[in-house]
Amino acid sequence: MFETISYEIRNRVAWITMKRPDKLNAFIKQMNQEIQKAFKQAGRDEEVRAIVITGEGRAFCSGQDLSEVEENMNLGEVLRNHYGPMVKEISQCEKPIIAAVNGVAAGAGMSLALACDFRLLSEKASFVQAFIHVGLIPDAGNLYYLTRLVGRAKALELAVLGEKVSAEKAKELGLATEVISIDEWNEKVEAFAVRLANMPTKAIGLIKRYLNESDKEDLHAYLEKEAYGQRIAGLTEDHREGVTAFMEKRKPEFTGK
Repeated sequence: MFETISYEIRNRVAWITMKRPDKLNAFIKQMNQEIQKAFKQAGRDEEVRAIVITGEGRAFCSGQDLSEVEENMNLGEVLRNHYGPMVKEISQCEKPIIAAVNGVAAGAGMSLALACDFRLLSEKASFVQAFIHVGLIPDAGNLYYLTRLVGRAKALELAVLGEKVSAEKAKELGLATEVISIDEWNEKVEAFAVRLANMPTKAIGLIKRYLNESDKEDLHAYLEKEAYGQRIAGLTEDHREGVTAFMEKRKPEFTGK
């Protein structure tokens, strides 16, 4: 079904792995399209309650494969036709998404990680705003997410200077949820993903939705949307289970419904 990525489900988690290790998982058009398709599939699958995207080999994703870039190519159309649809599919997915950054995430590879909800970084991982080094601006939603994560001044600094950001520095800046040692990598990523998959999925989706809208509305309009969202959450089976478990002094068993 897929050639540049793999897709599997285990423990109610969809695992998407970029599989061009000889090219440091650099993007080609087909990989953009397959990642988009995988997220669409995971978003629609009721069995899936969390999503992990990672890279095979020593890199997460090194950005655009420059061998696909032709002289005088319309890069704006490349973004509109390939990167834009991929990022939009990720942004529309209301299930929790984890970027398991196992190595370097450069250029659009960094953008992909920023578009996710959580970023687990290997101690060997790093971020690189590689665009400036080839005379381009950060793309694939990079500055949109980066500014929200670190603020305008730091986003400008990272984008213009283009210096490598280590895993520990990324944690300090707020770009990493957690930094994980190599010997604990697989175990801890799996545990984090399963933890999210066992949580109230619909509530997480609503949290994501209203966080995305929080800076687009004035307070009064937002409070009305919040009330509507809470009404939806209050009708879920997971809400009833959470209240019942609290009253019975036991751990809730959420189903994502």
